[in-house]
Amino acid sequence: MGQVWKCSGLRWPVGGPVLVWGGGRCSGLPWGKRVGFAVPEGGVRTCVGARGHECPVRAVVPGRSTGARCEECARLDRAHSVAADTLADDPRPYRVYLAWFGPGMVKVGITAAERGSARLLEQGAVCFSWLGTGPLMAARRTEELLRAALQVPDRIPYAEKRAVRSALPRAEAERAAEVRELHARAVALRGWPESLAPAPCEVVDHFGVFGLAGAPSALGEVVELVPGGGVSGELVAAAGPDLHLAVGGRGVVVLDTRLMSGWELVPSADSGTGGLAFPVREFDRPQEGLF
Repeated sequence: MGQVWKCSGLRWPVGGPVLVWGGGRCSGLPWGKRVGFAVPEGGVRTCVGARGHECPVRAVVPGRSTGARCEECARLDRAHSVAADTLADDPRPYRVYLAWFGPGMVKVGITAAERGSARLLEQGAVCFSWLGTGPLMAARRTEELLRAALQVPDRIPYAEKRAVRSALPRAEAERAAEVRELHARAVALRGWPESLAPAPCEVVDHFGVFGLAGAPSALGEVVELVPGGGVSGELVAAAGPDLHLAVGGRGVVVLDTRLMSGWELVPSADSGTGGLAFPVREFDRPQEGLF
């Protein structure tokens, strides 16, 4: 079968996105690069394990799972996790942020201060601003305060994020407007934890970082990888875990790189004009009026 690779995910170091492979090898992803791979006939997707350990039973996992973990490994992976509220005694400072993904899509979240803006890049936040910095539990209370008082969610599904990405406002000020408005309302709330130091509203915009300026609109998203299928296309943009690939004859499709984990992958046989042999879900398009 030749050389086989296992993908460990998409990362956002300084300098742009990279695909990480088993063994630590990284592939840089500059715009215009051709990305291609295939799943061999008879391939099976297996659990990626938890916290640096392999799955003891090499359980088979569904093709549409973005976690690529069996139930037991998923439970172990979330143990001692800030996201799962099982690490309340973490002494590190945390930052609370407001992240914007499109019109009407603003969420509140927290991240360890030492990570900088990496968490926002990983989530595909088109723009964001810090709200404040403090101990973990103060950051959690602030997050809860915004959810209760302002109905700001702490999660927005990736499917919703990518479906609107091609129709984002082109003006930076317009992209920042909802974050600025919500930031002002948030810092004015009563009940703000005293141990959380508020941060001024300074909106950071990732529109250019993600390559979305001038990128062709995406028509749909890959929903799963399948044995015998493959993809080959030109990278035109990337956001969070998503690669926007221009595939010959199909336009631009979005590939969530989390769907790649757990599969054994081989180089794509189609390295010319591009091709796609994975199931795709087209994005809903607004119907044009009669007038």
